[in-house]
Amino acid sequence: MPTPIAIKSVERVTHDVVKLTTEKPDGYRFEPGQATDVSLDKDGWREETRPFTFAALADADHLQFVIKVYNDHDGVTRQIGNLTAGDRLLIDEPWGAIKYKGPGVFIAGGAGITPFIAILRDLQAKGRLAGNRLIFSNKTERDIILRDEFEAMDGLDCLFTVTDQPDSALARGLVDRDFLSRHVTDFSQDFYVCGPPKMVESVSEDLEALGAEPDSMVFED
Repeated sequence: MPTPIAIKSVERVTHDVVKLTTEKPDGYRFEPGQATDVSLDKDGWREETRPFTFAALADADHLQFVIKVYNDHDGVTRQIGNLTAGDRLLIDEPWGAIKYKGPGVFIAGGAGITPFIAILRDLQAKGRLAGNRLIFSNKTERDIILRDEFEAMDGLDCLFTVTDQPDSALARGLVDRDFLSRHVTDFSQDFYVCGPPKMVESVSEDLEALGAEPDSMVFED
């Protein structure tokens, strides 16, 4: 049975991403990297569920979701972009395949960063970020979600890359086999990959071709 929760605040993260901070039901528990099915608690939208990942720490007194808003069609995320404090959501039980196994490389494409937010925040809070690296691909610099926060995380090695901004000083190009061979030196470590399905599929194939063991790769798309 879905649980209603009220939105406490709505903040703009980038030009098309919002951060919703909400109530947390009593006894509600999740692990960093997990998600839940969310719908709007309003007529006509309660059955339109979408999966969103928890971004707050598991022991926080609130929940948080970082969500990309698509304004080009009248769907759930467009509606989410118009929400304000006091509006209500419906959430279900937590689920998800992304679980931290040990130090390694997090590879994210666009909104695929969301399962990693709570994991990296949790590691930072525990002083266990050392040895982890984030490779985060976006179209342009203005699309990079929580860039300042990731750059400020003590022990996290960040590599941002853009595909559609020729004047950027960041690394450029797709995260493909050539990119990985140039920017990763150890393929025996753990890899965490999340992004568009085609990216997840190609990165998994490229990592394996470069020597990564299938058991060392954790995926969510």
